[in-house]
Amino acid sequence: MREKNTLCVSESALCLSLQFLSPAGAQGVGHKEQPMEEHIRQHEFFMRLAIEQAHRGMVNSEGGPFGAVVVKDGHVIATGNNRVTSTNDPTAHAEIVAIREACCRLGSFQLEGCVLYTSCEPCPMCLGAIYWARPARVFFGCTRHDAAAIDFDDDFIYREIATPLHERRIEMTPLLREEALAVFAAWREKADKTPY
Repeated sequence: MREKNTLCVSESALCLSLQFLSPAGAQGVGHKEQPMEEHIRQHEFFMRLAIEQAHRGMVNSEGGPFGAVVVKDGHVIATGNNRVTSTNDPTAHAEIVAIREACCRLGSFQLEGCVLYTSCEPCPMCLGAIYWARPARVFFGCTRHDAAAIDFDDDFIYREIATPLHERRIEMTPLLREEALAVFAAWREKADKTPY
């Protein structure tokens, strides 16, 4: 696989070493299984990589215990772990980190044909990013209820989305809509826009 941009490469030696690792290689040459068993083992292999990312980031005090891996055509394209506290970036969740790196490496803002493996059910922010990135499939380990049990409770955010603006915990006030709409109108007429 050709490197498109050296800035996309993870700083972690582990991430670099995983780029061309395949589950077939991990199982050993000549190992034969039934197709369904092999398919399941492949998904488990990549999920274990995501879990390892979560553990490594936690041990290195980079952030919460969350990890993610993006795979395309049986190869790891990108890895990520939660880096919120180490980068002072509240958006640096494992899935976001992995999606950003994968998109950079692929030279695309969409993850067509990719599979995302994440050690925990995505929070609302990551779920939104996943839908925008459009991978083919997502596998997750822990549930959001498991996360809540260790004080990562995203449930209130899910509830906030359905809450009327004036009742949300963070005040949200519409302002200058007509002026903002002018930019939308310009976008509608822009001939060379890249739709997404």
